[in-house]
Amino acid sequence: MRGFLCFSALLAFVAQAYSANVVCYFNSWTVYRPGNGKFVPQNIDPNLCSHILYAFVGLNSDGSVHILDSWEAIDLNGISDLINLKQQNKDLKILLSMGGWNEGSSIYSAVVGNPTLRANMVRNVVAFVRQYGFDGFDLSWEFPNARGGAQADVQNLPSLLVELKASLGDLTLSVAGSGWLSQIDTSYDVPVVANTVDMINVMSYDFHGSYDGYVAHSSPLYQSSKDRSNGLSVNATIHHWIARGAPASKLNMGIVTYGRGFTLTDPAQTDLHAHSNGPSAAGPYTQEAGMMGYNEICEFDSNWQRVFDEETRVPHIINGDQWIGVEDAESVGEKAQFAKELGLGGVAVYSYDTDDFNGICGGGKYPLINKIKSVLQ
Repeated sequence: MRGFLCFSALLAFVAQAYSANVVCYFNSWTVYRPGNGKFVPQNIDPNLCSHILYAFVGLNSDGSVHILDSWEAIDLNGISDLINLKQQNKDLKILLSMGGWNEGSSIYSAVVGNPTLRANMVRNVVAFVRQYGFDGFDLSWEFPNARGGAQADVQNLPSLLVELKASLGDLTLSVAGSGWLSQIDTSYDVPVVANTVDMINVMSYDFHGSYDGYVAHSSPLYQSSKDRSNGLSVNATIHHWIARGAPASKLNMGIVTYGRGFTLTDPAQTDLHAHSNGPSAAGPYTQEAGMMGYNEICEFDSNWQRVFDEETRVPHIINGDQWIGVEDAESVGEKAQFAKELGLGGVAVYSYDTDDFNGICGGGKYPLINKIKSVLQ
């Protein structure tokens, strides 16, 4: 009996040792997408991810919470439908995420830099989280000391996080962190931030886009030898966060379920860093030039040629003058293995709505997120 108990304890320890976060973003605006692209909380498998981040709410200049789309969040019960997923999985954690790219930085800089407004922000955030039943709060300020911010943001951000953590109590506090090395250096006091929060969701993607004038994958696992930029890769980003003082166990490595696309200048020149003259055509669901979700790619990809780059360990697809750096089951599985081998806290997936959530392409529902989860667990 004693031997059995010891063996059981060992199994429990191993299971705990290999547990990992699978943090998944829910984008509230996807309710407006047409056809098979429309995404609502009812599309979510509540047992797929360990954490769901509701993206996004904003910040008002007085420190109050700004519901960016009250029709989706309140009238359509977007928030309550998301929170109700916890009834199907008692271990699921759902966090409120504030910020995002479109919010910029100026309001955050002004509020967080003023002790009175900062205290008001903390009160309002915590009240909002508790009112709607969230399990914590995620700050996606993009970025301190940039895009309208100020140098003082680097010192003021830790003050905000300390006050939030104290007021949230046993609820989870996470922060989104830039994937750009130079931005990491100028935006964060990494050791202090990492010591305060429970998780850092690293945006290790969108390193390249149509603005570059040449084709490149937006989230290479390793940097291409053709790339003369400074450390634009998942590998470089994660190691930089660790070198700056973030414990690996608090880092969730960002993995996207969409691709960034380009229109080739010469369709005969398709190698990495071939010239491009603009973004690729918009997908039917995301409807954004230069971007296409995996669900769009796999549903309409019959004429695409897939190329897997052995150096960067990510694929791209080509159709005429259209070139898109994508993620698929092979690349996200390798990235998840990378996170596991480094002992990271887990991964942060952006986002549910561009995976094949309807299972249209034959690999079951959520093939990318399921691949990530299977590797980590």
